[in-house]
Parts: sequence; structure tokens; C-alpha cells
Amino acid sequence: MNRFYFIRKHVDAPALIMEFSRSLYEEIDYLHEGQNAELFATNFKNYPGVYVPRVHWPTTTKRVLTLENVQAIKITDYASIEAAGINRAEVAQRLFGTYMKQIYDDRFFHADPHPGNLFVKPLPLHEGQTKVEWLLVFVDFGMTGQVTTGQMNGLREVLIAVGTRNPARIVKAYQMLGVLLPGADLELLERAGARVFERFWGMTAPELVNFSQEELFAFLHEFENLIYEMPFQVPQNIVLLVRCLSILSGMCTGLDVNFNAWSSISPYAQKLVAEETGSRWKTWLAELGVFAQALFSLPQKMDRLVARMERGDLEVRTPELKKGVDRLDRSVNRLAGAVIFAALLLSAVQIYIAGNMTLAGVLAGAALFVILWMLH
Repeated sequence: MNRFYFIRKHVDAPALIMEFSRSLYEEIDYLHEGQNAELFATNFKNYPGVYVPRVHWPTTTKRVLTLENVQAIKITDYASIEAAGINRAEVAQRLFGTYMKQIYDDRFFHADPHPGNLFVKPLPLHEGQTKVEWLLVFVDFGMTGQVTTGQMNGLREVLIAVGTRNPARIVKAYQMLGVLLPGADLELLERAGARVFERFWGMTAPELVNFSQEELFAFLHEFENLIYEMPFQVPQNIVLLVRCLSILSGMCTGLDVNFNAWSSISPYAQKLVAEETGSRWKTWLAELGVFAQALFSLPQKMDRLVARMERGDLEVRTPELKKGVDRLDRSVNRLAGAVIFAALLLSAVQIYIAGNMTLAGVLAGAALFVILWMLH
């Protein structure tokens, strides 16, 4: 793969293969999978509507995983979900919400949300209850991912940028996540982001499918340089996350054809903006405290300074300036030496040509002395 320039430019193929190899090895280690399942369950213990089958450790080994039996409906069995009285749009929203929590709160996510790993479990109706309650069930924790602090900063920026329709922050997020190639045209990227928000923000999947071809071609023509250059790369540390979000998008749209990821993101973006504002206030208050402390200590420091000046004890040290002056002095001396050397040497040559061998030798010796002094 690395032999092809286009692939090599956008993907670190060896690192990508190593990442998938690591994921594959972890997926066949059932002790590791059981630990992942328990961690996921702990993260969601206070989150209503999500369930993880319990691991039966006495009969679980590295090659055998024993889980609690859970009778549930496959998440893509839409007819059975509707027959159970469950709103498919609510399932899509709950699924999407769990991933916002996994990525942005827990920093640990189920990286393989395909239909075989997600189920909907209707709960028995209680007396007088008309609305069916249900659980979203996750299984198969062999493939999971963790969000590092560096990735989190970039992902927070993505969510805020999309939720607030801020193209400048989108470009900043790209940079933080390391998905831009060196030399990418940031201004063009920002302009493209602004046009995407302006024209596509809020559109559902059916609306995107039925989007005017003429308008699409006009958009592609406007940013043909960007499309041609493709200034993006895929760091291996976010491959699992990108794959996971791609599958998640398809799952949510399948459950609810009118699922709107744009509007679903907005509440989480607003929450992050509020947290960001609060964090900034704390930073500003801390800086204000440092400034106030320095301000209050200023009169005392001024008194000490004036007292030293009156006693004649004030001494100004400028070590860097002295070094600079010394360097300048050496440079001037060398330049003067070079001029003298050139003058002596040229004079020696001229006098030698004129036939005065003795004086020419004296001048040549003087020139040699000057060059030795310069090299000293």
C-alpha cells in the first residue's frame, strides 16, 4: 500500500495495520472482553435504559466467554420493535445519546456498533402502565476504543463547532486531531465549512439524498481545488472512532429515516460551551488573583528599590547584552584584520611584481602575522 503515493500521502498504512492487528488480538481474548463489558456496565450503572449482560467469571477463560442470557430484539428488526410498541425514533436517539456519553464523558466506547451487537429489550408492563419501557442492550466488547486527552480536546472542538455552526473552530479541530496534511489551505477549508453549514446544516438523510444535482455540482465546482488536493490524512489513533461513528450514523438513520444528527448534536454542544465558559471564568479568576497579589506587593518592592538607589547599591546586570557586545567586538576586529590582511597581501604582490623582493617578503610576512592573529 505504501508504494502508492496517494495512499501513502493520506494514510500511515503500517500503523493502520498495526492498529487493526491490536484490535483483532484483543477481540479474541475473552478475558479482556469480559473486563471491557464490566467497565462499560459500570459507566452506565446510573444511566437508565442501557443494559450490559453480566459476565459469569467462573466459566470464563481466555478462549471462552460466558454471559448472562438476554432475550431481546435485534436492533434492525424494525417490524418486531414496532410490534412491541417501541418508538424507533426513540431508539435512535437513545443509541446516539449513549455514544455521546461514551466518547465525551467516559472516554471509553464500544467500537463495533453493528446490528449483531445491539438489541432492544422490552420490559413487562406494570398495572396501569400504557407506554412500553425498554432497554438498549450492548454485547460483544472485544473491539473497544479509548479517547486520549489530546483526542478529547479535538473532539470537543468538533462538537462545539458543529453545534454552533462555526467553520473556524472546525478547521481548528482538524488541526488538533492531526487530520490535516502540512500546507493545507486553511482559509479555503474554513470557507468550505461555512458553505456546508449554510447549505446542508439541519438536513436529514432523505433531504440529502434528494439534494439538487445542479446545486451539488456547483458546490463541487466551487471547491474543486480542495477536492483535488484532498489535504486530509487518517491518523491511526482515530481510525476506530471514525469507523464507529460511520456505523452509528447508518444505524440511527435506519431506525429513523428522519433522524437529524445536526439537531441531536446541539444539546451536547451547548453543554460543552457552558463548561468551556465556566472553565474560562476559573482561569480568568486565577489570573486575576495572581495580578492582584503582584499589585499589592508593588509598593513594598518600590520602597526597597528607592532605598537601594539612595544608598548607591543599585546594580544593573545585563549578561546577554554584554555577550552581544563581546560578539560584536570580535566581529569588528576580524573585519578590520581581514581588511589589513588584504591590503598587505595586495601590496606584497604589487611590490614583488615591481622587483623589490625584500620589501615584498616583509609585507607578506606581516600579512601572515595578521591572518594568524585572526585565527587565534
